[in-house]
Amino acid sequence: MGLRVAGGLARGRKLKSVPGESTRPVTDMVKQALFNILAADVPDSAWWDLFAGTGAIGIEALSRGAAFVRFSDLNRLSIETIRWNLNHCGLSERAEVRRGDAFALLAASPDRQFDYVYIAPPQYQGLWQRALLALDASPTWLVEDGWAIVQIHPREYLSLALRHFVELEQRKYGSTLLVFYERAVPPPSNAVVHSGRG
Repeated sequence: MGLRVAGGLARGRKLKSVPGESTRPVTDMVKQALFNILAADVPDSAWWDLFAGTGAIGIEALSRGAAFVRFSDLNRLSIETIRWNLNHCGLSERAEVRRGDAFALLAASPDRQFDYVYIAPPQYQGLWQRALLALDASPTWLVEDGWAIVQIHPREYLSLALRHFVELEQRKYGSTLLVFYERAVPPPSNAVVHSGRG
């Protein structure tokens, strides 16, 4: 069975897949589980679907009430597929589609903040670690309690030393592992302000 939107305004709409073998579409089970976890936090949220592929995750978020989703991918066929899927689902007006290298995009100065950055790159190339470390180097892409969500094969996982993110939990669904990271809020400054008298 092909890709479909699982919930929300565009529920049941079929999504086009990217031609070729360059992408690994998320399964309906994983997608449903992800949005069950996030549930009430999705409406009015802002997302960046970083290695967007078909756009299935970002489109699901929009269908369920997200305010804005940025889709990015380096593959021209992916970009064309995302645009088609957005138009087909009637969700283009709250979306932005950018063709570009994920690491170059992350290295740029943040032009807005997101509640969620979804990282699901091609497998077994270490790209998820590079992306998460790049995000850790520029954490203001996310709001203060924003989440980075990584979708990988369980064998790809390793613990990373991060300065600005804390790993919250992992959820395994067959050959897919979701790892949730929260942007750590810096501790409040307890510095004593001196009046200058002395």
